[in-house]
Amino acid sequence: MLAVDLDGTFLESADRQKDELYNFLNNNDNIILVFNTGRNTELILPVLDDLFIPTPHYIIGDVGATVITGDTQQHVQPLQQEISNRWRETLKDISDIKELTQLNRQEQPQERRMSFYVEPDNKPEAIIEKLGQRNCDVLYSNGIYLDILATDVNKGSTLRALVDHLGIDHDRVIVAGDTMNDFSMYQTGYKGVVLNNSEEPLKQAAKDLDNAYYSDAPGTDGIFEALHHFGVTEKTQKDKQPKIQYGNSDLVMVYHRLPYKEVKEDGKTVRQKHSSPNGILPTLLGFFSNAQKGSWVAWSLSDTRTPENFEEHVEVDKEKYENLQVCRIPLTQEDVRIFYEVFSKESFWLLLHSFHEKAIFNHKHWDHFLEINRIFAEKAAQEAAENATVWIHDYNLWMVPGFLRQMRPDVKIAFYHHTPFPSADIFNMIPWRRDIINSLLQCDYVGFHIPQYVDNFTNVVRSNYPTTVNEKTEASPRFKTYGCAIGVDRYVSSLTTDLNTVRMGAHPVGINCDYIEELAQSEKVKALRAKIKDEVGDSQCIISIERTDYTKGPVDKLKGLEKFLEDHPEMRGKVSLIMVCTPPAKGMKIYDEIAQDIAYNVGVINGKYGSYEWTPIHFVNRMIPFEDVIAYYAAADVGWVTPLRDGLNLVAKEYVMANQASGKSGALVLSEFAGAAVELHGAFLVNPYDKADMSDVLYRALTADEADKDSRLQRMTRIIKKHDVAAWGRDFLADVNGEKIQDEFPDSTYIRAA
Repeated sequence: MLAVDLDGTFLESADRQKDELYNFLNNNDNIILVFNTGRNTELILPVLDDLFIPTPHYIIGDVGATVITGDTQQHVQPLQQEISNRWRETLKDISDIKELTQLNRQEQPQERRMSFYVEPDNKPEAIIEKLGQRNCDVLYSNGIYLDILATDVNKGSTLRALVDHLGIDHDRVIVAGDTMNDFSMYQTGYKGVVLNNSEEPLKQAAKDLDNAYYSDAPGTDGIFEALHHFGVTEKTQKDKQPKIQYGNSDLVMVYHRLPYKEVKEDGKTVRQKHSSPNGILPTLLGFFSNAQKGSWVAWSLSDTRTPENFEEHVEVDKEKYENLQVCRIPLTQEDVRIFYEVFSKESFWLLLHSFHEKAIFNHKHWDHFLEINRIFAEKAAQEAAENATVWIHDYNLWMVPGFLRQMRPDVKIAFYHHTPFPSADIFNMIPWRRDIINSLLQCDYVGFHIPQYVDNFTNVVRSNYPTTVNEKTEASPRFKTYGCAIGVDRYVSSLTTDLNTVRMGAHPVGINCDYIEELAQSEKVKALRAKIKDEVGDSQCIISIERTDYTKGPVDKLKGLEKFLEDHPEMRGKVSLIMVCTPPAKGMKIYDEIAQDIAYNVGVINGKYGSYEWTPIHFVNRMIPFEDVIAYYAAADVGWVTPLRDGLNLVAKEYVMANQASGKSGALVLSEFAGAAVELHGAFLVNPYDKADMSDVLYRALTADEADKDSRLQRMTRIIKKHDVAAWGRDFLADVNGEKIQDEFPDSTYIRAA
């Protein structure tokens, strides 16, 4: 049996390579592990949920006052009942000591004990002397912690009772601690290790004990050293430590998408450029244009996970990216279907966007999710050079940081969350929430779109872990949007838990402004724009382009339009909505219902208000080329972007840039629940959950004067150009490396009009 204190002992490691001791314990079923801690049960639970810390067989908590099983947290009887009986007698005996009411009680819940903070200046000797005359035991440790327990109840006595209860030979028990409240464990006569980082009073108290070994190393290293000293291990930690195999890449991108598209032609895999104008992929590729040694880890569809003659490593473009290779992970169509199309979308995507009532949690799919994430982590570990930076992207790779940290403790792990991050009460509905948070806490840096998501992440961590906030950061001026539903002016930028110290930041993704300007000014787009204007005639044109997705709020938008036409009959025949809903990928059954609802409501509104001369809604239910998208943006008088929840929403930025490049002053109506609303000061913000507000704000945008619209558009354009997609990537990595870039935008604080 190995009985260990937690704080300063089992959770303490000088170099974060705690996994050597943990792996040894996980691989030795004959060792009974006991947590013997001052923490109460509530504060022990986060440790139990950690994927990488061995699960104890038993837990002694509350400085010996609680004893439970490690797997079910059930009390061990009759031991617990005996302790409870003693505590009742103690409470009766000390209830008249008035000085106790004047002490500063510790915040954590306490069972069968009383715990206080007593500074040396407050003369703890006096209260200790008074308590010594009563039916209780008193412990004073670290020069501040005062614990009152029942007589003969402490870490040592409860451990001894548990050992006898289990019938374990006393000579086969080893204890480890670091403060005076651990001393009773050594007094049992069991073999023990006094760690190098122990407080001096414990070192002095144990020096005359024959059973105490003083380690040279602190924390987990010291425990492992003691196991070798006592003959439990055959090798020292240094000898046992596996040799890390380093790769050659100084920067490793871990992304579910390849930086190119793979298609089958005549039975062969052919690479093509992505048809989507996703500015993120070329931006990420740009980090390798300076001949930096790098690797891009992504999946590649295959008939089997172990295909013959499979090219694991391929070059992207030798001329542009001299030292970049893609590390392809062969996944089957079924792998991708379960891991990405079904589980990630049905469980996480909807909940991240606060549609928790539609989320489906499948535990078998979670196991598959873990399996795929481990494969990604193994490949990232294989590719990374010593002390490399590994940049992991998005929620479908949530568990990669945790696995990777075990494999490669030397690397710097950065994670970027491309979706919203919900509030704690929503996120904590995920059955595996602690597993996910534990993994993210292995990162050195975690980035989100906006400060609100950073705050939400912080609150999730605090709801699952004892957390120390190290630093709060004033949001940069462009994020100060008072009156916006998801705006905050300060956020936590560094926190510490038992696992790690993590830094966080806000980095909204930008767009490729030059590319959009080039398209908008092309003859092809100009011609299509003119054609669109001809089709809508004299009507003002409203454009809405989005995926068929609950999160985009398409039905709520249609209800808002219906309310608008009802409230403003004079606008009938004078406005037309072009609504483009890109269909979901094949097999995404969760969107069937919303697709039907969209079609139904379009029909209702067109049937109710339309005529031979005028159709309120022009509905397009297919993918359209990006050139056509830019033409629609440029032709529209109003861009109507009203998701119920969106991590950012690049459509809003694209609409602004297309109008700017076309010399127009289109108005942007933007949901205040889209991340972009925090950044785009000048948009007409709207509450998409309120049909009346949808109607009113749309009317304001359609009837705004040109000077107002132009002023708003210019303001948004400055923000978008300054913080384009290239700046996003550059600023993110700068923050990862601690090279903070000053974000100045003096005129950008925005207060939403009533």
